[in-house]
Amino acid sequence: MGEQSKEFWRWREYRHTVPDMDWQDAKMITAGVDIGSVGSKSVIMLDGKLYAYAAIRTGGVSEETAIRVLNWALNETGLQTKNLHCIVGTGYGRVNVPFAKRTITEIACHARGAHYIYGPSVRTVLDIGGQDCKAIRCDEKGKVISFLMNDKCAAGTGRGLEVFADLIRVPIAELGKASLDVDKEPAPVSNTCVIFAKAESVALLRQGWDKEKVAAAYHLAMVNRIVDLLTKVGVEKDFVVTGGVANNTGIITRLERSLGITPLKPNIDPILAGAMGAALFAKALYEKQIGAR
Repeated sequence: MGEQSKEFWRWREYRHTVPDMDWQDAKMITAGVDIGSVGSKSVIMLDGKLYAYAAIRTGGVSEETAIRVLNWALNETGLQTKNLHCIVGTGYGRVNVPFAKRTITEIACHARGAHYIYGPSVRTVLDIGGQDCKAIRCDEKGKVISFLMNDKCAAGTGRGLEVFADLIRVPIAELGKASLDVDKEPAPVSNTCVIFAKAESVALLRQGWDKEKVAAAYHLAMVNRIVDLLTKVGVEKDFVVTGGVANNTGIITRLERSLGITPLKPNIDPILAGAMGAALFAKALYEKQIGAR
């Protein structure tokens, strides 16, 4: 593929089944399907433990994406949708998950999923999604206490980073690292709108700035917006980041510097937090259902 036609924004789609687990031994098999504005994820849990998952790009039709991402997570497991005791939908397109017993907001699901991934000490969750950013305060059970959301512009989101990756022609997976390859932090780009920030970045490139310096300026502006949001909701330890942008080292490193707090390190991809929380809510719903019989 030639350089001009390469899609620098395109991140890796993937699936995985946890080895040495047998779904036929499980009493409860639940699933969470998170249809985000940019990425969609599905998680299968056996008695509340992670078993299989998948992450794909969200397509033009949310219902088709939901079917595709769940089927891919089930692939090679021997499971079928009919074997799942309960499914919960969440995310931007949650109302279009055709097989969901219930839909639950991504705010509640990310808090619950973060609790599963990082442990009960989590008190502040920052979810950086495809087209919005959420600062969430939660208790020791992963229940939401308060939250604030910024959804006015994509400049502080995953989609903004995708646009920027294509602009400076650096693969999205390498963008955060490239932004740290500077001797000194430049001033952040001044515009808060992704369209104008892109125009400003083009002007900086034409002035002779290298890609890394422009990337640093864009990342710093994005972090400043995020810190403003976090400051309003209040940051308590332990602090964690969920969503795909949690894997961007340029964002995470600058958040550490700005807040003076080091986010906990995940051992599970934090892009799965929403779907994980939905699968855990599905478990609770099924337990309530069988308990009522």
